[in-house]
Amino acid sequence: MITIEPPSSGSNSLAPAKAGLTRFLRRAREAVGLAGEVDVLLTSDAEIRRLNRTFRGKNKATDVLSFPTPEEIASEHAGDLAISLDTAARQAESFGHTLSVEVRILLLHGLLHLAGMDHEVDSGEMAEREAELRRELRLPSTLIERTLQPTVRKKRAPGRLRS
Repeated sequence: MITIEPPSSGSNSLAPAKAGLTRFLRRAREAVGLAGEVDVLLTSDAEIRRLNRTFRGKNKATDVLSFPTPEEIASEHAGDLAISLDTAARQAESFGHTLSVEVRILLLHGLLHLAGMDHEVDSGEMAEREAELRRELRLPSTLIERTLQPTVRKKRAPGRLRS
């Protein structure tokens, strides 16, 4: 079962709709080619920082963490993802789209990591695949593409709330 659990702390009361994200996650998982289920934790910067420190030795918040499972059980459970809603909200604001769209971008990026891709060591294969899937899934620029381009901040109407 695909599980998306918003944080209970209330720090992100504008969390994207669970049902819509679950449908997207299912479509994206299939597009990436992952057979096993994926569990997703939507959480705060504080929690993702703790996870990043514990599992990667990096004492800082990040947007998405991927935790693949051993090959022996990957057909049943492909792995877990953790996404910081705090960071996702800042990135959504910066790139001029909704939090829901940003979480989808992060889900796709994390799924590619679960599939064994790694943009930090490959020769652009993950970036190419992510761009291809972004177009297929109708998402704006991918996480990797954004790191290669200068940030262009989009302005939005004052007082307009995004979720």
